[in-house]
Amino acid sequence: MFRRLFRKTPLAWLQISRQKARLLVATAGIAFADLLMFVQLGMQDALFDSQVRPYATLDGDLFLVNKLSDNLASVRSFSRDNLYQASGIEGVASINSLYISGQSDWRNPENLANRRIFIYGIDPEYPAFNLPEVNQHLDELKLLNRALFDRAGGLPQLGNIPALLEEQSPLAVQVNDLEIQIVGLFVLGSSFSAEGNLITSDSTFLRLFPQRQANDIDVGIIQVEPNANIEQIQTELLAILPDDLLVLTLDEFTARERNYWETGSVIGYIFGFGVMIGFLVGTVVVYQIIYTDVSDHLPEYATLKAIGYGDTYLVGVILQEALILAIFGFIPGFLLSNGLYSLFRSATLLPIGMKASRATVVLTLTVIMCVGSGAIAMRKLRQADPADVF
Repeated sequence: MFRRLFRKTPLAWLQISRQKARLLVATAGIAFADLLMFVQLGMQDALFDSQVRPYATLDGDLFLVNKLSDNLASVRSFSRDNLYQASGIEGVASINSLYISGQSDWRNPENLANRRIFIYGIDPEYPAFNLPEVNQHLDELKLLNRALFDRAGGLPQLGNIPALLEEQSPLAVQVNDLEIQIVGLFVLGSSFSAEGNLITSDSTFLRLFPQRQANDIDVGIIQVEPNANIEQIQTELLAILPDDLLVLTLDEFTARERNYWETGSVIGYIFGFGVMIGFLVGTVVVYQIIYTDVSDHLPEYATLKAIGYGDTYLVGVILQEALILAIFGFIPGFLLSNGLYSLFRSATLLPIGMKASRATVVLTLTVIMCVGSGAIAMRKLRQADPADVF
């Protein structure tokens, strides 16, 4: 059967290319459907990747968090005393803490407009992030009211801080109506929940948020000794800590954030719905094209039946047409999506780009979309009666 699909006479190609305008319309329709799917899947991946990116920079093996903290934008504090309990476990090398707030008012130093920004408070003696640009400014962060600005997470609405910092260092800015000094830059990246990021010392953080208590931390960071069994230490910690705390490995901590955005928020469902719409649009376009083509050539199909070609051959011709349309529509959709990804990345600073896995998914959906449409249109072939020839 496979050989019959590719006979010497390329009937499927000759039929589908005979009317150039119809082929162009079909290609444009499928490309548009692919573009919709690429954009939705790309933005969904950008959302997930941007939200978990800070986790990859954390310098720790185990992490203590409140059970109610299902994502960085809504962390819940817990007592530092619980973190101190970890220091008595054999195999624990050091403990550290992290303050986080996503509800911070940043005043653009250029136009004085207020925006929302993430602020991380760290102990400069025990850095929480494995970021060289942060670690080289730790001594400066020890001074009160000093902060580092995320050059990769600063949208234009926050002001051109890197350029301003070149002109004036340190750079005075206002956060939560308190003047602080930007003394350096680092690279972390923006996300759907953070227009920008700041890193300060824990002392400066508590000045920015006077309602916070020094003993209430957001993340406890635990470093284990080189040869220690992380799983065993995790089990021992769970046995002695209150039930409202979680002890997570870095992978588990990251997965918890990603799972929230995938299943715990409506955003993941919205992007999934967009992919479905694109798939349905493409299915309708391909069905209309193939159905019209079959209808226009019913006498020819009847003639083929009359001279001995079976239904298998005719079905093969329809499937070939569907595959040709899938390839013709996928290529421009793929190229246009790459261009849109670049524009979106430049405008939002979100980590969006083409992935081989995503391209494979969209190509697979395109083939299913086209072949499925062709299968529905095959019903018209039943009307190709050889008796119609006479």
